[in-house]
This record gives sequence, structure tokens and C-alpha cells, in this order.
Amino acid sequence: MSKKSRSKLWFLVHSWLALPIWFFVLIVCVTGTLAVVSQEIVWLANPDIRASQPSDDAELLSYDQVIAAIKQAEPLTIVESISRPDESHFALTAQVSYPDGRSVAVYVNPYSGVIQGISPDFNFQAFTRALHGWWLVPFTNGFSWGWYLVSFLGIPLLVSLITGLVVYKKFWKGFLKPTLRFNHGARIFWGDFHRLSGIWSIWFIAVISITGIWFLIEALLFDNQISISSEPVIPVVARESVPLSADGSPPKMIDLDNAILIAQEKIPGLEVSFVSLPSNAYSHLNIGGRGWYPLMFQTATINPYNGDIDASRLLSDRTGLEFVTESMRPLHTGDFGGLWIKLIWFFFGLVLSMMVLSGLLIWTKRTALATANALKRSNKTPRPAKVEQPAAAMNDNSPETNL
Repeated sequence: MSKKSRSKLWFLVHSWLALPIWFFVLIVCVTGTLAVVSQEIVWLANPDIRASQPSDDAELLSYDQVIAAIKQAEPLTIVESISRPDESHFALTAQVSYPDGRSVAVYVNPYSGVIQGISPDFNFQAFTRALHGWWLVPFTNGFSWGWYLVSFLGIPLLVSLITGLVVYKKFWKGFLKPTLRFNHGARIFWGDFHRLSGIWSIWFIAVISITGIWFLIEALLFDNQISISSEPVIPVVARESVPLSADGSPPKMIDLDNAILIAQEKIPGLEVSFVSLPSNAYSHLNIGGRGWYPLMFQTATINPYNGDIDASRLLSDRTGLEFVTESMRPLHTGDFGGLWIKLIWFFFGLVLSMMVLSGLLIWTKRTALATANALKRSNKTPRPAKVEQPAAAMNDNSPETNL
């Protein structure tokens, strides 16, 4: 085999070794697409998570009213936190504990306060996110190697985007004159589809790949005990601030609804989506939610006895680096603007998955054909070279012939 043929075969072996990487990218893209709407899939499958409105004019309960309804149904229940989803058709999720030591998350109807069911520890939503995010590899000491493996794929995805734009000359013409030929065979169709889907998904591929690379950097920083957070450590409520009662009963705290009003005065435009109640006499009441910038939460840490805001975490408190990095996760998951944003992320997730699949089909066909041709050439038996006779030997009157 010639040197050129051997080089061609080694290149083909190298090409075949790329197949597992991009097949893995395809699986990650598909699972990520499912993870975007996994909460909605659980909503379809489990009636307990639905917010059933008893009548057309029924109004949402306040947080104090929700706690009162839970206490009325189960007086010994201790409510630890309440989370209100962005979408109104979902039930509230309350973390509660019982005197026997159990701590569970329950679904609460936001209109009636009725406990509709118990949230399982590991449902379809958690499964798809774990499968997509870290390949179900457990976290033992820091981030799992599954997290590193998945987040590393952001690098080849970003490189593929850049090289694709370089190879596809004048790619912007695809916006003006999109081409998708159906009657010219599978190879032409998948080639057109690959280019067209890539052009219209430039922004989405850039977002997913860059945020994926950030997840890799985040894991590296965490596992090496490097922090970029400017969030201060909040001390507990001072002992002298905790009121004492003559009979030893728990000290009286301010109403939760009043605390929310205090937080909204501190943070204009705050839409409260979660509250965390004090776990002991020296813990704070934490209230948080989104404001004008939907990619980031703002929180207020309130003294539960006098309503003083002991600490807050506003958008203005973030450094420029934190403002960017804390926006990465919602940008990656599409979980920041309700159902319509999720549907947009889901659609482009499907397009990205099909683009990777079409690239695999095109690449596999070309590589398989090139491999077959290379093997065919290497198996051919070389023909012996023709030996030229000297001119004297071809002459019958030469001295050598007469001897």
C-alpha cells in the first residue's frame, strides 16, 4: 500500500472515531429538549400538580391564607417554604415537615389551599434533567464526571458553529432565499436541511454552547474552591432581638403578607415567587422573586419579629461578572418567561437535534463511501511492471544470438 493510501485509511479511522462523540451530542440534545418541557409533561400526567380553579371568579390565595388552609387541614404540619410557579396553571409547592420527622413537598391548590398530593423525590422532570445534565452519574465529592462530560460538549458544539459559518460562504443568503429541495434524493435533502436549520439556529446554538461551557468552568471553579461570588454571609438574628414570652411559647412573628409588602417596597416591581420561613427562633424570613430582569432572582432577608430588612440581594449588588454568570442557567434551560419561552426553546431544541442527526447521516454516508473505496483500492493486486529488453537482444544477427 502506498504512503498516500495509508494516510487516507488513518484519516478514515480518525473520522469513524468521531462518531461516538457526535452520537453522544445527539443524545444530550434530545434529552435537553425534553428537559425544557419536562414540568409540562408531568402536569399532563399527574393531576395533583394542576391548579384547578373552582370557579371563574376565584382569586389566588395570599401566602398567609395558604398557610392557614394547610394548618386547618393538618394542624401539626410545619410549613417550611412555599414556591409559586411562573405559570398559573401549576399548583403551589410547599415544603412541610411533620412531628414524626418526615419532610415532604406537597402540591397545594393556589385557589382553595387544599393539599392535592405529595411530590415524589424523583419524578420525570428530575430524571430528564439529571440525564441531560450529568448523565445520572452521582455527585460524591464535588461535581460528578458526568457533569464534566456533558458540559465539555459545549466546546465542539461552539467550534462546529464557527467552522460551519466559515465553510458556508455567504451564509446570510439563507435568510433571504431559504432552500430545501425534496425531490433530489436524501443526500441533497439532508444537506439542505442541515444548512438551513444551522442558519436559523445560529443564536440558539451560540446560547446553548456558551452556557454549556460556563457549566464546565463553574464545576472547575467549585472543585478547586475558587469563588467569584460577592454575596455576603448573613448572620443570624441577634439574641436580644428575639422577643421572650412569659409562658415559654414561640415568639410571635409578623404576618407573611406584611413581610412581602416590606420586601416589595425595598425591591420595586418584585413578583414574589418563593418564601422561606424561619427554621428556628434565630433564623430570618427570606422572600424572593423576579423583577424587570427575568433571568435573575432578587431576595430580601427580613427579621421575622420587627420586619427590618437585615440584608438584600438586588440586581445592583451583583458584579458585572456575576450579572453574566448568573444569567447562564435560565438562558440554557429557557426557564425564565413562562410557557411561551419554553416552547421556543423546545422548538429550537428539536431543530438542533435534527441538525446534529442530519450531520451524522451526511457524515456517515460520506465516510462509509470513502472507507469502502479506500479498502477496495488497498485490496487490488498490483500488476508486475513490464521489463524492457535491450535492443541488442532483439536483433537475431547480434553477437550474443550467434553464440
